[in-house]
Amino acid sequence: MDLSKVKMVVSDMDGTLLNDNHEVSSRFFELFEKMKQQGIIFVAASGRQYHSIVDKLLPIKDDIIVIAENGGFAMHRNKELLSTPLPYEDKNTVLDILQPVDDIYPVLCGKNSAYIKNGSEKFESKLREYYTDYKVLENLKEFDGEILKIAIYHFESSEQYIYPNVAHLEDNLKVKVSGENWVDISSPNAHKGYALNKVQELYNIGPEETMVFGDYNNDLEMLALADFSFAMENAHPNVKKAANYLTDSNTNLGVERILEKLVTS
Repeated sequence: MDLSKVKMVVSDMDGTLLNDNHEVSSRFFELFEKMKQQGIIFVAASGRQYHSIVDKLLPIKDDIIVIAENGGFAMHRNKELLSTPLPYEDKNTVLDILQPVDDIYPVLCGKNSAYIKNGSEKFESKLREYYTDYKVLENLKEFDGEILKIAIYHFESSEQYIYPNVAHLEDNLKVKVSGENWVDISSPNAHKGYALNKVQELYNIGPEETMVFGDYNNDLEMLALADFSFAMENAHPNVKKAANYLTDSNTNLGVERILEKLVTS
C-alpha cells in the first residue's frame, strides 16, 4: 500500500477517531503535527454538532476542516464552506410521522444550537455528549429557524425502533442510521459524501490522494470518495463491505496505526 500520494485524511469521530470514552488520543495529536508538517489536510467528519467536534479537537481547531451534522455544515476556521438546510415543510412532515412513535427523542440541529422538547433528563444527559449547545422548547413544530437535520435517538436500537418508521422518506430525503442509537434525516444532499466532494474540489484533491476512516452507515458516501478507505474493526458490516481496507478498532488506535504508516511513507 503506497501512501505517498495522500494529501487529505478524513475521519469520522464516534466509533472511529474517538475511543469508547469519547476521547481523542494524545498520539493522534502528535501524528497530526507530522501530517501538518507534510502538508496533509485533516478533515473531521461527524454527525455531531460543529461545536462538539471542535471541543474534541480544540488544540488543532484552527488547522482542520470540520464537516458537521453528517455533511449538512462545513467550516474551516471561521469560514463557512457549506450549508445544506432541511426545508421547513419537511421538518414538520418528519415530526408528524415521529409523533406517535414511543420512546424516541428528536433533535432539531441548527448551525449554532440544537433544539429538543422538554421532558427527559435521562435523554438530556446523553445529548450533552454530542451537542454542547442546545435549547429546550415546548413545541418543536413551532420552531421556525433554519435547521440542518433532525437527529432521532432511541436508547436501545435506532435500526430496529426508529428506521422502520421513516424508511419511506428515503425517496425524497436522506435517511441514515448513523449509529447504534441514532437516525439522521436531512436534505438529499446533506451527507458526508456530498460535503467531502465539495472540499476535495475546493482543494483540488482526488480520490487517489484521499484517505477516509469510518464505522457506520453515514460514512458510506465519503468512503466511496477515497482510494484509501478504511473500515474500523468495530464497524457496521455494510461499512466493512464497502471499504477497501480494514484497520483496528477505535479502542485499539485503529486510525493512529494507519497514520503512523502515512507519516513515514
